Amino acid sequence: MSGFFRAVVTGALALATFVPFACVAQPTHVTLAGLAFAGDAASLDQRFPYSRRYESALAKSGQNAYAMVKAAVAQAPSEGLQVTTEQIDELKGRDQALVTSLVVSSETVSVESFGNLRKLFVLIRGQALFFDFKSMTVVRSYPLSFAYIDVFDRDPTDEEVLARVRNVYEGAVGKPGIFARYAAVLAKASVPAQVPRFVKVTKVSLTPEMLAALPAYLKGTPGVAETWAADMVGEAISTRVGVPIVPYTQGYAIGGVMPLRVSDGTVFSLTLPKPDYEISVDFPAFKKVKFGEAAAGTSYVYGSFANVKIEEPLSGTVYMNAPVKNGEVKVVPVTQTYVDDFPAYYDSLNGMFHKLSDAVAGKGNTWVKSASAAPDIEAQILKTRQLLDQCK
Repeated sequence: MSGFFRAVVTGALALATFVPFACVAQPTHVTLAGLAFAGDAASLDQRFPYSRRYESALAKSGQNAYAMVKAAVAQAPSEGLQVTTEQIDELKGRDQALVTSLVVSSETVSVESFGNLRKLFVLIRGQALFFDFKSMTVVRSYPLSFAYIDVFDRDPTDEEVLARVRNVYEGAVGKPGIFARYAAVLAKASVPAQVPRFVKVTKVSLTPEMLAALPAYLKGTPGVAETWAADMVGEAISTRVGVPIVPYTQGYAIGGVMPLRVSDGTVFSLTLPKPDYEISVDFPAFKKVKFGEAAAGTSYVYGSFANVKIEEPLSGTVYMNAPVKNGEVKVVPVTQTYVDDFPAYYDSLNGMFHKLSDAVAGKGNTWVKSASAAPDIEAQILKTRQLLDQCK
């Protein structure tokens, strides 16, 4: 082999060895801010009474919420992020600094009576939020939630309720809690260098018939039912399609600014990005139909209905505008005296958006072809998929 040819081969091999390493994307540095609560700091104890008590109980026991979040993140290393735990104050003066926080946006705790039984329901909703520390602007947000139900033969004590709230945060019955779910989102999340397009659930409407079927804790305060529905839609789309969603912030973000308080007492006022694409959902009603009857009990189909519209407000381009429906069967044993319809309605409603989101994600259109009366539903699904790909 000539010296020239040997040099060319050696150089080519060296280049081939170097290029793969040179092309490996470097992980994005993100600073962990820990647990935070969305909204005005003065109203947090009123909006999150049990979560705040849980936070205080952690501190009294020698732990803290930040350590709980940090431990959960350590158990699920991120694929594309390098999560650091430096002090937030150390980020001041930097040209670019990304911060992530587990932001709790709503707390629902209710006790309902069914004869001699009491059903305790605990639901915590939040977001895995990323924001630019310099501009104080939200750049990514992935919704998450965990619900816990328990039944008592009497009214649960305050300590029993607090214990169930702790289960929601830390996990229970083999299911990951809010801390672990946040860590799981971080493990797969990405923050692109270029700002993508943003999508948000901007409008939700529920008819009086729909509201009548909801439990009291969703109807006691104006806007709560709409927020509950918007969060459910946003979470289904985000988790199934893998796209971040700008938080639905009715009631605690004014003028596109979302205040939040981190567990160490730091207060931030973050600017929410204006959505490039808006999702609006109309909910007409639920429907319950007897499906079958036998000696052991009666089965019912619980139906959910909605009209989903996705559009670009600037141009008026509509990507989806379709009615959808879904039914789930529930068997009521003949020995059951009291029937709570709402869990079955919830399964039907939540399942509808999971199935619709799966279709948008390209996991099959079999369900959606029978679930929507829109003749061009498959074309709408394809347009929506291409649209949401631009928001990842």
